[in-house]
Amino acid sequence: MDATLLHELKGLLEKERDLLVAELQSIADPDPKVRGDWHARFPKFEVVETSSSSDREVEQDEIEEYETRLAEEHSLESRLLEVHKALDLIAQKTYGACKACGKPIPIDRLRANPAAEYDMEHAR
Repeated sequence: MDATLLHELKGLLEKERDLLVAELQSIADPDPKVRGDWHARFPKFEVVETSSSSDREVEQDEIEEYETRLAEEHSLESRLLEVHKALDLIAQKTYGACKACGKPIPIDRLRANPAAEYDMEHAR
């Protein structure tokens, strides 16, 4: 792979990494003990009314929002891991080879998904 293309793909990966981290930071906190692990924050909504049914509704909304954040956190965290793996492969100078067969991943596939680990034949 030529240096210009590699530089382009690395730039795409770094941009995606930064966007993923920004999205994660809006809903979660990084785990200080486990690199790459995040924990969704539990939302706290303001209680507008003082009735007990209103309190329950707010609690239900908080739980629902937390479940949404948790699913989003897992999805973003998973993609961030893929991006980090690709950046590590670039650093190790082994980027762009299919993990299954070792053949080069087509450039069109890498442009569409710079974190791709497999060619289309071996993609899950």
